[in-house]
Amino acid sequence: MMASLRSALAATLGMSLVASASAFNITHYPPAADSWYNLTWALNGTGAPGIFSSSATPDAEYGVYNCEWCNMPHVRKTEYKPPACEYSLKYVEVIQRHHKRTPYASNTFFKEDVQWDCTREGPYAYARADDFDTTPVSWQAQTGTLNPFEKAVGPGFVNSTCQFPAITSQGLDDARTHGSDLYGVYHTLLGFLPDPSDTAAYAFRVTNNVITSQTLSGFVKGLFPQAPAYAAWIQRSAFDSLEPAFSCPLQGTVNGAYEGSNPDWTAHLTASAALRARFNAVSGIAADDSAGWQSSWDHPYDNLSAKQCHGKPLPCSLNNTALCVSQADADSIYRLGNYEYAYRWRGAANSTLYSALKMGAWFNELVGHMDGAISGSNKIKYLHNFAHDGSVSPVLGLLQIAHPVWPGMGSEVVFELWENAKTKAHAVRVLWSGKPLVTSTPLGTLDMVPYDKFVAYLQASIPADLVAACYSS
Repeated sequence: MMASLRSALAATLGMSLVASASAFNITHYPPAADSWYNLTWALNGTGAPGIFSSSATPDAEYGVYNCEWCNMPHVRKTEYKPPACEYSLKYVEVIQRHHKRTPYASNTFFKEDVQWDCTREGPYAYARADDFDTTPVSWQAQTGTLNPFEKAVGPGFVNSTCQFPAITSQGLDDARTHGSDLYGVYHTLLGFLPDPSDTAAYAFRVTNNVITSQTLSGFVKGLFPQAPAYAAWIQRSAFDSLEPAFSCPLQGTVNGAYEGSNPDWTAHLTASAALRARFNAVSGIAADDSAGWQSSWDHPYDNLSAKQCHGKPLPCSLNNTALCVSQADADSIYRLGNYEYAYRWRGAANSTLYSALKMGAWFNELVGHMDGAISGSNKIKYLHNFAHDGSVSPVLGLLQIAHPVWPGMGSEVVFELWENAKTKAHAVRVLWSGKPLVTSTPLGTLDMVPYDKFVAYLQASIPADLVAACYSS
């Protein structure tokens, strides 16, 4: 690394927010003016930003945002448009968020007034042996026990049989449909997918969170109904690039500088204080709670949208059943949640640097896979990553999506590598919600962008030595 860059890295933690971005020569391009990064709309708008009540989207509306919780649009044969006939597909890599799930325990009230039934599904937890067939064992939450602590800790869902989190039966149905739709494009339409028995030509990757493996199990049933048992790739949580929770102190420094007590962040919290008070009265969450319920709208958004997307009613207070969350308040929380995500991953001046620190390692792997497809050293034609909103958001943040949203359940980013049969030049197309991704960068819409330009953008946006960058001080 050049001495000047080492010096810049060493000074990063002491710099201002904007200065630290310039130390890495990363250019931030703000989101489009008509995006949901609009505080006036978040506070004073009406209605929900998209579909928040069902996984189903009418064909005439396909592509409409289907919320953080339901079922986002993805690549389908109905809408897919192949490039010019002189191009042939060389490699496909997908990163998607898992499908519909129960809430996380951290996103639930201490006591809840709804039931979650997971008797139709449950995560498998058993060992594989080479010399005999072990018996598949799945988890089923036990309730109604004589254990006195069962009712003394949250989440206290009435007679619920789910783990929190777990992919629900509706989520598995959505995952299977997702796999079938992808098969319809990359096999039926393009004739690209390898045969299911050719396991060396495709791969699946999951995170250390079981809900990604649950999603994969439903997805593969739609993609390759007769597929053999398959060992999914997984990296240790200490350095997993797909669910980036690895140690990187600079991430916290950068993000903390534009969230926390930053006036640009606290403005929406202050302006929505009355809404917060009404929600707290129903949830029973104390106003001085330190678990994150008051510092953003993340937990309330997750809690309410989980219920509505599974056809459950909005919650009422257990102490006063006449006191309930109204649909208007829920819609306001959904707008505020999308505003927060737009700010965190795209609006803030250093959000591109933050995204690079989060998913730069994964992008380095992606470029390596594409380079290998071009040179012939990578025998895998198709790789599918099952991840989380905290993975898809920085992918879109680094690519600088023009219209940022909270990546909903099943949301996918597809990277296609194409080769021109005449010139042998390579081009990249990136699909978001089934359509070419519109960015705020000079690359514009990522539709058949020359490969060298795409890679040059990534190299300019990701610190050359990510480990050194993370630990610069």
